[in-house]
Amino acid sequence: MPRRNQLTEKRRELLPIVARAFAELGYRRTTTAELARRCAVQENILYRLWPDKKAMFLAAIGYVYELSVAIWRKIIRQDEDGNTAAERLLAYEARHHGEFGHYRLVFAGLSEADDPDIRAALVDMYRRYQRFLVRQIDAHRVQRGLAAGIDVSWLAWAIIGLGTISSIGRELGLFSENGRQRMFGAVGQRLLGDGAA
Repeated sequence: MPRRNQLTEKRRELLPIVARAFAELGYRRTTTAELARRCAVQENILYRLWPDKKAMFLAAIGYVYELSVAIWRKIIRQDEDGNTAAERLLAYEARHHGEFGHYRLVFAGLSEADDPDIRAALVDMYRRYQRFLVRQIDAHRVQRGLAAGIDVSWLAWAIIGLGTISSIGRELGLFSENGRQRMFGAVGQRLLGDGAA
């Protein structure tokens, strides 16, 4: 039996592949045989790493969150343009939101929300996104001297909703890529409070 750190490293190595498969095929159509094929391992290797397909899916949800936040933290550290961290995140997401297709994994999870474990993982993921955004919006509003007394928790949820609408629009071809970027950027700026009445 491999040591714990070897198992952890193997999980870390395979999670991007597992997440991509669930994003492309959805939860129900993704089989462990297909996951093993894509990961170039035998199915029994996957079962050493995770007890079942649901555990693989839950790990993929966690991976999507961790990947997003790692990218966001990198963007936040880039403080050479005079913009606040929230403005830099918004500009980045306007250009890049959904480019990895991970929103499809989240949508697949929503179709399985009657499963309490999947539901709990999605609730946790969305709450963590929201808390992260609240911190950035709070800091932005202080730096820009914007009016106090606004419940920024709702602004964070609205930005998450904007991302969801953007993902739906991309998936269904409702707007051009340029239109999607402009919509995300313009509405996002209004939500941050810049230029809002």
